[in-house]
Amino acid sequence: MRYNEVNDHQTSLGGTTINAWETWARTRGAGSPPTFSSLLVLATAYGRGPLGITTEDISPSDLVSEAYERLAPEDQLSLKRYNDRRPNAAAGDLNTHLLVSRSPTTAIRKNIVGPDFNLGVPTIAYGNPEVCVFTLPNPQPGQLLNLTWETFGFGIERLIRQIKNMGRRLDADVCFGINEAGLVMATFLASAQFARCSIGYLRCHKVRDTVALAPESFYPDASPGSTILICDFEVKHADVIGFTCRELRRRYPDASLYFAVFGAMTKSADLAVASFDDLAGAQIMRTAELEAVFIAATMSPPGIEPPLELR
Repeated sequence: MRYNEVNDHQTSLGGTTINAWETWARTRGAGSPPTFSSLLVLATAYGRGPLGITTEDISPSDLVSEAYERLAPEDQLSLKRYNDRRPNAAAGDLNTHLLVSRSPTTAIRKNIVGPDFNLGVPTIAYGNPEVCVFTLPNPQPGQLLNLTWETFGFGIERLIRQIKNMGRRLDADVCFGINEAGLVMATFLASAQFARCSIGYLRCHKVRDTVALAPESFYPDASPGSTILICDFEVKHADVIGFTCRELRRRYPDASLYFAVFGAMTKSADLAVASFDDLAGAQIMRTAELEAVFIAATMSPPGIEPPLELR
């Protein structure tokens, strides 16, 4: 299935061919070897991981390392020439040339980052209310948009820029990450922007229609009146930020809470919204009484998925 998907279903590889390749790999003198072109396709398919969404760079030679000498001479030469070129190729070029101008399934391996726009958000008194947000168009409407590490990193850089341009210096005492994707964001922000401040972890899970925090959550020591930045991967309709703010205010009296989110879902199909209230979670964020909100990107339903299926 993956082999045919990489080829935009222009092939109909079946079990008979796969069985012949596997027999060849296991037993000398039996079955038939895959061609060089088939090895390229297999390497791309394996590079997508078990769920078909990762971008690992796998060499075709790795797939036949124990049976290399039993390939046809032409394919041995092709593999050698291919590997000789790999160290000199620009990062990402090796797989990209196999995927350019293919179906939306393969195109989403390199996300399309849409236009920037300025959005007014809740912020501190006399602070800068305008943040520069980018849009994340989804080439497959109705399906989750799987983000690459490049897009994920770009969003974190955008959040850092917004924090720097808030209107006054923000010195966080603790960066909290909501679930694993938020924890990754908190780790980067704590290191890059807040002089390696303490890092906390909020593991949220839904219990029926409510949100709960798991015992694995971690709360670093902090003085009353601390400044806390909460990081979450996305904001939709669930009141996760309101719930976590109430818990953090209980544990850290008089704390000042700030919120950084990678993706905010819009109410309409237009991602370049005219107002903060055009976001699906606008009222949730306002009710949480945050000092300031930072948003990297806007997204459409059903949402986005972080790299490596972080949760």
